[in-house]
Amino acid sequence: MIDQILKDQKSRMKKAVETTAREMAVIRTGKASPALLDNIRVECWGGQHPIKQVAGISAPEPRLIVIQPFDPSTSDAIVRAIQKSDLGLIPSADGPVIRIPVPKLSDERRKELSRHVKKLAESGKTAVRNIRRSGNDELHKASKASDITEDEEYKTLSDIQNVADKAITEIEKYLETKEAEILEV
Repeated sequence: MIDQILKDQKSRMKKAVETTAREMAVIRTGKASPALLDNIRVECWGGQHPIKQVAGISAPEPRLIVIQPFDPSTSDAIVRAIQKSDLGLIPSADGPVIRIPVPKLSDERRKELSRHVKKLAESGKTAVRNIRRSGNDELHKASKASDITEDEEYKTLSDIQNVADKAITEIEKYLETKEAEILEV
């Protein structure tokens, strides 16, 4: 039972860290990155499709993203989807290829993005803490029901705390890296 609770806690905390990292990856830093377009969905072929399923995306230069549609007829739909997004990018169709120049960020926008990244990190840490609390509650219930001993409970509480600390440290590393990217001129 203890192993199952601990395994569940590790798995859920890992997912919280991965989700936070994924949310941070799509934030624009002034450098071209295919990850910027991860959340964009293109309306084509009778439905909404992630841009990765509709086109190949690359960043051949530090300030340019190039999109190569798999089907040239979807080019206009891709351009519209990027224009509708809140990324502030202006795509231009050049035959079958779509080019997106990535402009430099203003100081004000850098500060705003830095605050946003901090909020994402804090929500990730909160998720980890909530997961830890639910695991602790499970252990307390098991201890009261005499399913586990008091010593096992305290040892496992310590193990859960260690897993939570590692997850929070990982989120802080992602935060530091992303802030450095954003504030880099």
